[in-house]
Amino acid sequence: MSVKDPIRIAIATPSANAWSETFIAAHIKRLQGVRVVLVDGDLPNRVLDGPMLLHRHGPRRILDHVQARLMGGNTQDLLRRRIAALLRRERIDVVLAEYGICADALVDPCTRAGVPLVAHFHGYDAHKTSKIEEMGHYRRLFAYAAAVVAVSRAMEQQLLALGAPREKLFYNCYGVDVDLFTAGDPGKAPPHFVAVGRFVEKKAPDLTLTAFGILLTRFPDARLTMVGQGPLWEACNARVQTSALRDRVSLPGVMSSAEIAELLRGARAFVQHSVRAASGDSEGTPLAVLEAMASGLPVIATRHAGIGDVVVHGEHGLLCAEFDVAGMAANMERLAGDAELAGRMGTAARTHVERNYRVEDSVAALQVILQRAALKPSA
Repeated sequence: MSVKDPIRIAIATPSANAWSETFIAAHIKRLQGVRVVLVDGDLPNRVLDGPMLLHRHGPRRILDHVQARLMGGNTQDLLRRRIAALLRRERIDVVLAEYGICADALVDPCTRAGVPLVAHFHGYDAHKTSKIEEMGHYRRLFAYAAAVVAVSRAMEQQLLALGAPREKLFYNCYGVDVDLFTAGDPGKAPPHFVAVGRFVEKKAPDLTLTAFGILLTRFPDARLTMVGQGPLWEACNARVQTSALRDRVSLPGVMSSAEIAELLRGARAFVQHSVRAASGDSEGTPLAVLEAMASGLPVIATRHAGIGDVVVHGEHGLLCAEFDVAGMAANMERLAGDAELAGRMGTAARTHVERNYRVEDSVAALQVILQRAALKPSA
């Protein structure tokens, strides 16, 4: 096989719904040569739109347990054997494992099948202390993997600190579909701020609400829409419904990409107060930040993880330190009171994304990483 020969790719993701995460869906849809998509579990349990590899219910589950015992192992051992057999049967040249934890689980099947493995880290998998310890600091994965992909410069440094070999490590930020996320005109929009993301500790939705509450004392006509769901949604909703925020904050839950794109086009700015969680959990590069920039919005956020890689303070938006609620409120006030500045920053943000963060370019770079990894002998 040469660099120019087509390769046969298997993608593996822990998600039961491979299309639920935009960046993984882009890999499945846009990478050339994808033959198999494995889903549902850190050690994936089924083929997308295909059969279960390990049965969880009924008579077949019993048969799986019997077969595993006859082979001298447990059902997870059986699942590893079946994944390896599938990789051989489909003549897979390289496996792309989404999230480091999934990649670690696939070392054994890939070893059995003699297939190179590319580990794509995204966020918590590189930072959450308990997961890193559970994975043995990824020593086995870093030894076997043909390549390791980080989505932010901070994550790149974190993986190096964990022991990832420099020669195997690649930085490749996410890209945005600039045809879907088209530019609005924040200079003509009312002071409507939009946040998009899961309601989890590292996105600190409570701190966004606090900053917005401060803003309301100066700009009582401002509005905030926070899109998404998660374990902190109920608490945030209760806070909104029982306070002065009730008539100025909307929490619509999950929305489609098309609905989010339309919402962003009518906003003044995007807001996100990302922080390092107590567990160590951190962002990679939040895709919602790039989508907002593609929509021509200035970004008001924290200097966290990959946000500073893509947002230049004072040019594409306004950044503050993590947990600096007063600083975020001041940045919101600045753009609430200066529509012209919001318009200039939004235009610069859109141009920046068009030049540097198109999804086509991100996937093309990943294609090259996979192509080269397929040429390497498995460890």
